[in-house]
Amino acid sequence: EAQAALARVAARLEPEVRRALLDGQIPSLTLALTDREGELWAGAWGHSNLWARTPATTNTVYLIGSTFKAQSTVAFLQQMEAGRFDLDDPVRDHLGGALTIRNERPDDPVRMRHLLTHTSGLPVSFGPHLVWGETVPPSLQDYLADSLAVQRAPLEDVEYANIAYTLVGWLVERFSGTPYKQYVEERVWGALDMDNTAFAPTPEMEERLSVPYVPDAATGRPVATVRLKANVWPAGIVYGTVHDQANWVRFNLGNGTWNGTRLLSQETLDAMHTLQYPQFAGRPIAGGWGYDDPGYGLTWWTTHRDGERYFAHSGSVPGYTAFVMGNKTRGFGVALLTNGNAAHPHLVRLSNLALDLLAEELGESR
Repeated sequence: EAQAALARVAARLEPEVRRALLDGQIPSLTLALTDREGELWAGAWGHSNLWARTPATTNTVYLIGSTFKAQSTVAFLQQMEAGRFDLDDPVRDHLGGALTIRNERPDDPVRMRHLLTHTSGLPVSFGPHLVWGETVPPSLQDYLADSLAVQRAPLEDVEYANIAYTLVGWLVERFSGTPYKQYVEERVWGALDMDNTAFAPTPEMEERLSVPYVPDAATGRPVATVRLKANVWPAGIVYGTVHDQANWVRFNLGNGTWNGTRLLSQETLDAMHTLQYPQFAGRPIAGGWGYDDPGYGLTWWTTHRDGERYFAHSGSVPGYTAFVMGNKTRGFGVALLTNGNAAHPHLVRLSNLALDLLAEELGESR
């Protein structure tokens, strides 16, 4: 019966996916559905390489962008649970003299919670580098020493701050004594069986790597674009597959454990999905996402509808758009990866539909 219900969900989703590909000029899209127990279904449409007419598969590799931010947050909150800091500590108390937040007011410090809610006053930042260019991103220490400066006081406004997550990565290194990339690979991706997610694609992953596309200025049709690195790479320069993204959503639907191993306490995971500053709720979020009172939890976007809680996040760099979303109450989730540019509205629509169909066809989570 469950398989028949999933077949009905897939049949109703597919024409909407194909419409999104056309309307959004998206060359390819992969989608996976999950519940708390495991992946339910996955599909792929379109071409990962338009010139070669390479069909996308559910194992095609895409850049997952800022969907990684909450993965980095798990690493950070693991260090909180280890007693290294409290969320309302001033960040400067943990910099050890190695960094200074310039322009910070002594009586109004940036706190750890501000970093995870885009309320720190730090700027957007990006710092692009061509993958095959002559320059490379500096070390975390050098970049932050040069660029760490607030533009306004904390909690004055919400401004999406990639550099805040660069600082999160630096702090994970400092607290754990482990290089940030190694820590994430072992304690987050490795722990969640995300074996096809990487800061730099392995040769085997590169064989499955999609080409990034942006709209041609004259025709609007997709044309291949450059691959980028960035100074703020801990904020989302990461590659992966939709199966791994489904694992990530599944973890967030649960209680902080994965196959019997605890990564976070249930209380901490729940805080990630809980609105932190109600005064900023209701502001527009990418792609028009959100039902009632959308806003930021700890990194995750949060909203609710008819008593049910939802979380989501997008990822976007030139030529790629990713999206993940879960119904925390019912225990259903969806992950999407594309090599389309700025495709958020289409992915939000598909995600809303997918979760509503799962609730309709499967009812309460198993």
